[in-house]
Amino acid sequence: MIDCDDFPRMMAFWQSALHYVPREPAEEGWVVLKDPAGGGPNISINRTSEGHLEAYRLHLDLYTTDQNGEVERLIHLGATRRGPSPQEGQDFVVLADPDGNLFCVVKKDEI
Repeated sequence: MIDCDDFPRMMAFWQSALHYVPREPAEEGWVVLKDPAGGGPNISINRTSEGHLEAYRLHLDLYTTDQNGEVERLIHLGATRRGPSPQEGQDFVVLADPDGNLFCVVKKDEI
């Protein structure tokens, strides 16, 4: 589950980022997104009244064979880069979703 402050923005971001669709119509501040091909895990998004937490509310790793292209696509959707570009030997780029939750885009030769 992803807790968030701005539900509409977070739903739109993760739906586009993962190419997922709502399992059922979104309720007020709650949705379960699913892989339309049935291969990936469901992701729940929930508006919380707790306010933004300093600790992680999630940390996903997204695997891709086109890391640069995927990072640029996610930034266009509303993600922001966190930290420097990968250092030698690192296969990941750290981004934050629109609500500030960190996630990584991991380069893989094969998925």
